[in-house]
Amino acid sequence: MKRILAISDIHGELGLFNKVLEKAGYDPTNDQLILLGDYVDRGPDSKGVLERVVELKEQGAIVLRGNHDQMMLEAAKGETAGAGNWLRNGALATLQSYDASIEGMTLPSRELFWKHVEFLKDTAFYYETDDYLFVHAGVQPGVPVEETDPYILMWIRDEFHRGYSGEKTVVFGHTPSYTMRGTADYRPYFGENRIIGIDGGAVYGGQLNCLELPSERVYAVEKG
Repeated sequence: MKRILAISDIHGELGLFNKVLEKAGYDPTNDQLILLGDYVDRGPDSKGVLERVVELKEQGAIVLRGNHDQMMLEAAKGETAGAGNWLRNGALATLQSYDASIEGMTLPSRELFWKHVEFLKDTAFYYETDDYLFVHAGVQPGVPVEETDPYILMWIRDEFHRGYSGEKTVVFGHTPSYTMRGTADYRPYFGENRIIGIDGGAVYGGQLNCLELPSERVYAVEKG
């Protein structure tokens, strides 16, 4: 059985992303890499992260969509509300990674930006194995994942954290683990109801986590 490696909420932190893959000894021929979304925003190199994600997908990685990736798609489609929401959530860092001269909500004219938009359109909202369900934010308790509104899969928080009672273990990002603990502990959060939150708040000064399954071993690289 292949080793599964799951990473979430990279948020433009290309250096941390490469380091944690190296630390985990990632080998695409022997490992199944699953990326849980939020590749862009706030961090220094969203463009570089997406270039790396494209490369990793070509090598066999499973690539899911996060809410920040969705906001980028909505802005690129010309949705005014989506663009405003994206700008409030760190879009400028993403835009400037493609063109440093950009100010405000101006979409880059560079071809690479639009290639990345097309790439994100082809990402999935969840991925299942016999034992695990991988998703960006979580699932709606009591509703089959295949029948759930993708918006919920990318945005849900407390209702999922407290209410999930399914048989499969859900591995997710979106909500930093330390906020669920209420302490400055950036390690993955293992809930008693078979949920594992792996977002270590890397872009906020925490750490980027890589969860190995089924061993539940954790590889982490701290910010700074």
